[in-house]
Amino acid sequence: MQTLKKLIGTTLFALLIISSGLAQTIVPNTYCNPLDIDYTYMVYNSARNISYRSGADPAVIEFRGEYFMFVTRSFGYWHSSDLVHWDFIKPQQWFFEGCNAPTAFNYKDSLVYFAGDPAGYGSILYTDDPKSGKWTPTPSISNNIQDSELFIDDDGKTYLYWGSSNLHPIRVKELNKNDRFLETGVKKDLINLVEEEHGWERFGENNFHPTLKEGYMEGASMTKHNGKYYLQYAAPGTQFNVYADGVYVGDSPLGPFSYMKNNPMSFKPGGFTNGAGHGITVKQTNGQYWHFATMALASNAQWERRLCMFPTYFDEDGLMYSNTAYGDYPRFGPDHPTKAGEHCGWMLLSYKGKVTVSSSLQQIMKFTSNNDEVEVHELPLEKNDKDEITANVLTDENPKTFWVAEANDDKQWISIEMLNPGNIYAFQLNFHDYESGIYTRTEGLRHRFIIEASTDGSNWQTVVDRSNSYKDSPNAYIVLNQPVEAKFVRYKNIEMPGNNFAMSEIRVFGLGLGKKPAAVKDFEITRQDDRRDISFAWKPVKGAQGYNIRWGIAPDKLYHSWQLYDTNEHFMRCLDRDTPYYFSIEAFNENGISEQTESVKID
Repeated sequence: MQTLKKLIGTTLFALLIISSGLAQTIVPNTYCNPLDIDYTYMVYNSARNISYRSGADPAVIEFRGEYFMFVTRSFGYWHSSDLVHWDFIKPQQWFFEGCNAPTAFNYKDSLVYFAGDPAGYGSILYTDDPKSGKWTPTPSISNNIQDSELFIDDDGKTYLYWGSSNLHPIRVKELNKNDRFLETGVKKDLINLVEEEHGWERFGENNFHPTLKEGYMEGASMTKHNGKYYLQYAAPGTQFNVYADGVYVGDSPLGPFSYMKNNPMSFKPGGFTNGAGHGITVKQTNGQYWHFATMALASNAQWERRLCMFPTYFDEDGLMYSNTAYGDYPRFGPDHPTKAGEHCGWMLLSYKGKVTVSSSLQQIMKFTSNNDEVEVHELPLEKNDKDEITANVLTDENPKTFWVAEANDDKQWISIEMLNPGNIYAFQLNFHDYESGIYTRTEGLRHRFIIEASTDGSNWQTVVDRSNSYKDSPNAYIVLNQPVEAKFVRYKNIEMPGNNFAMSEIRVFGLGLGKKPAAVKDFEITRQDDRRDISFAWKPVKGAQGYNIRWGIAPDKLYHSWQLYDTNEHFMRCLDRDTPYYFSIEAFNENGISEQTESVKID
């Protein structure tokens, strides 16, 4: 049937199903952030017995119609033909501790160049067959390649951008690609942070820190579009919810560069998983741009991170921006003809669902955002009126809270009674690393489980069966072939990697059976004396789970958004001091999204 669909097209296929009397829903191809890949366990905290997975600082390139993704300290890289399904490649020669803040460049579909030695110096590698894992080092040494970006222009001139500091700027030096990437002597400072003007560059969670004021500028990346050079950079720190990528634009790879007035171009401060900084922009074979970036998890350690992917555009004024609205909800896949990367309309059904579990060793809330010490709060064990153990941390939309079972075996289960029934389309399982005891890239890891659904909590049907799976999915995203109406969901564990079975969140996506919320009323906006700061308040909407604030530099350029749950006020510190903005707000729940309010200009 899928083959028939491809041959005749989606619309005709739907008509054929209807005329044949088949009650089948066409489920679109989707993906969900954080990306569902087999993240590597990190080495550099192993001396402290801290075991966790991480993926950060992605460098993604298209090469001969396929895609390759290089990720910090992963001991290899990933390959994909569709930007959604990724398979790990173990290279035959690689840096001892994996790559760090890697850079890669596809030169005219002939060679892939790569750099990212954790020591900050080393050879630039190259290959004409990245799927083989065979790489050759250039017989030269290039210094200062930490947090680097290798860019080869159409004329063959080669540039290396680098910098990772709260004091020093992003710099560039020119290399000779045809002579072992030796430096030519052209070297210059380019850009630095200007926190007193750009609120989003200020250090700290929500752009606030009690003592440190200077943000970190790092993760340079270069995109050439319509003859312009878009120099991207990350700020203010990888562990924060406001980690973002900004842009300076120039007419030359060496500058001068001008600050883009709609910055940051990639920003996701709210919702379940936060952050969208230190990434790279890659052009799909069909011309669509995608920005891959880093999301903060920061539960086991500050540097515990995940990856995300957002569609990216250049508007009629040449401004670069990414669509991050509802950025951790299911999104149309890159093969969608008109809405690739946009939120597909499936909402969160599981929020605040009542959770019972088979056992509970611990329930924890962690916080690591503004210092190096992990704050740990153990939550008291609670039971419901049926004497069942509850674990509502699994439906609170907070990745830093988690539950640990008493054993990692097939006797463990999680049951969720959602607040309202709905049609389930997809699940996202966010497993947690609790004293896993794994400290490097390890093959053969797998997650095995069964998911059941029920309308009444008594009669169950199996909707996902991975009991014999060999897939390693720490952020498993699973789409059903057909939606299933249910009010109850039950996860049955069979096997997962590491010493313990722990979970931070089970997210159930679909469409509720009720009404979407009404539009927000009485939206009040107050720009503060420090014009980088602004406060909001509004009248609560009946039946709303939360709200999404949108803003931008023009009514048709509301490129930024901040998703919030269970509040009717907000304060943010991410505005540019001298820029007027337009603001709008909408409400959402499990049934859909309300109309946006009319945008309001705030000088």
